[in-house]
Amino acid sequence: MPTRTGQATGTAARAAVTVHTAPLILPVSGPPIEDGALAVRDGRILRIGPRAALAALYPGLRPVRWPGMIVPGLVDAHVRLGRAPSPALSCGVTAVAGVVAPDGDRDAARDACGPLDPETVAGAVRAGLAGVTYLETRCPDERRWESGERDRLITALREVDHPGIVGIAAHSPDPEVMEDLAVLSRTFGLRLLAELGDHGAALLDEAGALGPGSHVAVSGPLDEADRKLLRLRGTVAALTSPFAAEGMLDGENPIAIGTRTGGDPLALARSLARDPGTDRLLVEALTLGGARALGLDTGPGRLGCLAPGARADFAVFAVGAGPETACTALLREGPGRCVAAFTGGRAAWRRTGTGRAALRPDGFRTAPDPAHRSISG
Repeated sequence: MPTRTGQATGTAARAAVTVHTAPLILPVSGPPIEDGALAVRDGRILRIGPRAALAALYPGLRPVRWPGMIVPGLVDAHVRLGRAPSPALSCGVTAVAGVVAPDGDRDAARDACGPLDPETVAGAVRAGLAGVTYLETRCPDERRWESGERDRLITALREVDHPGIVGIAAHSPDPEVMEDLAVLSRTFGLRLLAELGDHGAALLDEAGALGPGSHVAVSGPLDEADRKLLRLRGTVAALTSPFAAEGMLDGENPIAIGTRTGGDPLALARSLARDPGTDRLLVEALTLGGARALGLDTGPGRLGCLAPGARADFAVFAVGAGPETACTALLREGPGRCVAAFTGGRAAWRRTGTGRAALRPDGFRTAPDPAHRSISG
């Protein structure tokens, strides 16, 4: 870790500060910063601004210099979690709306209120990903819900071994079950995730499943009535396919991006782009929009932006651009070009297969290495 020259190791407050610089920083919550820098301490962003300004504040602190641009960590607003290691960090994703099914359940026709697979639940935690883990229920009808599935879900919510935020993925075809799931989410103070393809917006609204405490996954086009209802309720729509973009890129509806399968959300956003005028909207959907969907866009430790007080989740992309073209360049050239991902200020993943000397988070150069690696601990 970089330290001030001549600084005694016992002065923890100064030693805890790390400064990262790049030719461009894209805060999303503010204008791009050329030759920018951000200072990190205790997992939060301390300061952000021009490199020269932060160098004056920390004159003896050697910064970690990165190529391309530093952006907020991307948020995948709908992804199914499994036992296999997630590639999310290598795509610049640092937070997810992760859906977890009960142990062994991979059949949509089966109930999904049984015991949870602890390995699946722990997967996102081990990877260092922030966000919300949604416990899924697909209970087919009210009779089975009342005869035991409701109690099993409540037990799972109370006993799940998860240090982070837990929510409910309400994927039941029965409107009565959906209404009770909305009540449970409010009773327990949990986020709610619903599929707009399973039910129309009006039915979800009647069940009480729409509002600022929930978001919906959308895979197909919505009519104006559905879009208007989502706007009125303040519900973020996670677009999960190019077909879902129709009528959603005018800036009226709050949107996020969800891959469903854990692919690259930046590549999905690129496929949604209609013209350069929508590029900034899509970059916001990948960051702040995803944070809003998860209810993590405000307060200390907020996600989706680079600003003082926000959680220090960020990604580095080997993409060159100026302030005017930053969003377009990130969408067009960013997929597959993530260099490193940081969660809570700590390096969680970095690419070493650059074909040239790579810069480690401690500032030293390393020999080329064709492998990628995750950093834990």
